[in-house]
Amino acid sequence: MSATPNYELAGELKIGQVGIANLRIQTLDIARLQAEMDDRVKRAPNLFGHAAIVLDFGALSEVPTVAQAQQLIDALRAAGTLPVAVAYGSSATEQLARALNLPILAKFRESFDPSRAGGAATAASAPVPAAAPAAAAAPAPAAPSNDQPGQIHATPIRSGQQIYAAGKDLTVLTSVGAGAEVISDGSIHIYGPLRGRAIAGAQGNENARIFCREFDAELVSIAGNYKVLEEVPQDMRGRPVQIWLQDGQLKFAVIE
Repeated sequence: MSATPNYELAGELKIGQVGIANLRIQTLDIARLQAEMDDRVKRAPNLFGHAAIVLDFGALSEVPTVAQAQQLIDALRAAGTLPVAVAYGSSATEQLARALNLPILAKFRESFDPSRAGGAATAASAPVPAAAPAAAAAPAPAAPSNDQPGQIHATPIRSGQQIYAAGKDLTVLTSVGAGAEVISDGSIHIYGPLRGRAIAGAQGNENARIFCREFDAELVSIAGNYKVLEEVPQDMRGRPVQIWLQDGQLKFAVIE
């Protein structure tokens, strides 16, 4: 008499939203790329340390050789990050990914491509502008990103949690804890402390904004332009703040 077959899966595979950074290579200067990434990791170790990185060679005139790409991967690993995939670009890019034994992320660059966001850079590759002083008077709040109703989250978002509002604004009625992440294709409104990461305009909406009652964010980003806490003016911390994008730089103002 044969044993009853066990149809229970040993591992359940699900496809979902994941936190991953896209490094768009502007010039194949490996020493410079390593130094830049090393600086990012040192300034924001909780964000970039051991972070998954997608390599995007779309800005280069030609795809690197396997040896060059492997040298870059080794350099980025030495800087403290983990290159895990290659962004889709061409058949040559696909061949390179296969030679490196890395997967291709076919639609990653489409969502964050600067050409779709009026020149906005991706979060991992964007140059970090110097901290700007608070604006004397903040512009009027931006209109909603689209006609869809916003998404409301009523409970605290704790470390390790990620909330994503696709195609709409996100409103958090409580707090976003350290190590937590909120993402929205529109604006983000937080009626409590922001201690984790807030990423607005995730699909390139430069009119998106971030509002919070108490600012202590690990990182804030709008349309791929970001700042970590150490780069934000000291007088913004612990206060109600509005954040918007102007001329490619994040602007901060206390909400009176």
